[in-house]
Amino acid sequence: MPEASPRGTYLLIADVLRREIEHGQLKSSTLPSEAALMQAHDVSRNTIRRALKTLESERLITSVPGAGWRVSKAPIPPLVERLAAVITEDSLAVGDRYPSEAKLCERFGVSRTAIRHALAQMGGTGLLATVHGKGRTVRALPAAQKES
Repeated sequence: MPEASPRGTYLLIADVLRREIEHGQLKSSTLPSEAALMQAHDVSRNTIRRALKTLESERLITSVPGAGWRVSKAPIPPLVERLAAVITEDSLAVGDRYPSEAKLCERFGVSRTAIRHALAQMGGTGLLATVHGKGRTVRALPAAQKES
């Protein structure tokens, strides 16, 4: 990663690894070592660890002490997709209030940090609008719901 990203380099690396996992591009169920990932992406160990922790919070990978990172046995869709599905599952319409971070943490069993990252992505794609102190509202319907 030669240039800085406004989105966060670790999130870009997490996206690359997520796609490799989803498309079965890894040679085994074990991810490359942190050192190999550092070299491949030309970033620090801390950046790689943040990317791996992001995927762990989405339950795509798990840490195996002494063996590295492995793809979870039954991959769960990325958190942002599961949060977008809340709009359909809860029958929310444009303008409706979106569930709070605390309720989403409880519902999906993930950290507030993971929820916030996914919500920021949803805001960036125009699905949600955020009003400081008031929470989030649905700004647009997910593509799958629009077609229905």
